[in-house]
Parts: sequence; C-alpha cells; structure tokens
Amino acid sequence: MKGGSNTERNNTPLHSFVVRASAGIVYAVLFMGSLLLGVVPTAIFVSVMSLLCCIEFYRMVRIDGKVPNEFIGLVATVLFPLSALVDGVWLTVLNFLLVLALGLWYIQMPRVRLSDVAVTLFGPVYTGYMLSAVVLLRAALPGFEGIIFSIGVCASLWISDSFAYMVGSKFGKHKMVPKISPKKSWEGFFGGLLGSVLVWIFIWVLCSNTIGIWFAILCGIVVSIMGVCGDLIESRIKRGVGVKDSGNLIPGHGGMLDRSDSLIFGVITAYLLLHIGGVL
Repeated sequence: MKGGSNTERNNTPLHSFVVRASAGIVYAVLFMGSLLLGVVPTAIFVSVMSLLCCIEFYRMVRIDGKVPNEFIGLVATVLFPLSALVDGVWLTVLNFLLVLALGLWYIQMPRVRLSDVAVTLFGPVYTGYMLSAVVLLRAALPGFEGIIFSIGVCASLWISDSFAYMVGSKFGKHKMVPKISPKKSWEGFFGGLLGSVLVWIFIWVLCSNTIGIWFAILCGIVVSIMGVCGDLIESRIKRGVGVKDSGNLIPGHGGMLDRSDSLIFGVITAYLLLHIGGVL
C-alpha cells in the first residue's frame, strides 16, 4: 500500500512546523502592520486581540466551575486599549468603573460567589489592561522611533520565544518548572535571553541617540525574563483547569492567549523601563 492516510501525512513534524510557522508569520504581519499604520490601528488590533484572549480566559475558568460576568468583563477588555488612545488616566478611570460595576453586581446577585467576581475582574485586567501598554508604547514616541521601539519590543519577545524553543529543543536538559511547563529548560531560558538582547542591540543601532547600549541590553534581559513569567503564569492557569491550550484559533499555536502570554507581561515591562530610563 502506497503512502499513508491524509491524517498521517498531516501529522508529520515537517507539516506541523510549516503550519505553526505560517500561522505565526500571519499573526506577526498583522500585528506589525497595525503598528506601522499608527496608534489608532494599533489600538483597534490590540482591542480585538484582548477580547479574544479574555474570551479564552473565561472559557477556561468556566471549566473550573467559576461563573464570570462576561458582559462586564468583555466590555472592559475592549475599552482598555481604546481608552489608552485618549489619555493614560482613562485606564485608571476604567479600572475604577470596572470594580464598581462588579461590586454592584455582587450586591444585587446573592448567588454570586466572591470567586466569580475575582475571575471576572482578573480577566480584563490580565488581558486588556496589560496589553494596553502596546498602545501606550506606540503613542509615546512620534515617527520613526515610535515604530522601531514598538515593533522592536514585540519582536524581542517573539525572537526570545523562538530562541528558547530552538536552544531548548537542541540542548535542553535541566528543567525549569517541570510541574507547570515540562518542556521549558534553563538552556532554553538563556537562549531566549540571548535572542531578546540581540533585538534590543538592533534597536540601539537604529536609535542610538535615544537609548544607550547598556540600558538596551538591560531591557533585553529584563523584558525576556518577564515574557517567560507571562508564559509560566498562563501555563499555570491552563494546568489548573486541565486544558492543553487556551483555544484553537491559531493553528500550531493554540489560542490567542497562548500566542500573547509573553507579550502581556513583556510589553508593559518594556514600557515602564523605558519611562524610568527617560527614553519615553
């Protein structure tokens, strides 16, 4: 009998790699395209991305027996990145309104548990609020430098993930946190640091009048570490509710939350570092 079934051929490592790489490229092109087009397209893209992430988060906590108020949570998730277009203070206003709305919901509905309120609040803060840093970063610097820093920060996290995967697959022997993420190794972790630092050095080459070489290297290290933290936090959520992926939206990657977990903590870290360092 010649060949195998279509299913067998589609499950080969090469086919899986092609599917994963193609989906990753499409995601990256759409993301970078919005950054190139300006602050408003970036806010719209991040708002949609945050919405998809929060939907997946709520799906997972429902598996765990929680009952979030998805209407309040998803509205807040969409509004967080859009409010960053107006002024950073509106993020605080929206946080206040979100907590107030959930408090009133808790008062009115006696059957609602405090855990339901907690996961409802965590959803939009974990996704929309944290990812609003992408919009704030894109808006912080006008023109060419704004494009370079916003794309560079995201690219440093993507390259960090890729380097960690490649180095870990080839040389990984010492597991980081096997009970949470069995495939992560310390070798891959340091490979990810190298990938991130290389991107930040490239940012320095293009914007040497704005950022110093040693501060760029520091940013590369810290942002990569926080990206790993974001990855592990999402892995802990998935393991806690007993799912492998947050969804199946992106072939080869899982859900949008799986694809964005490192950005959630990495970009806001970069934004804060660049502010503290006087770059923004």
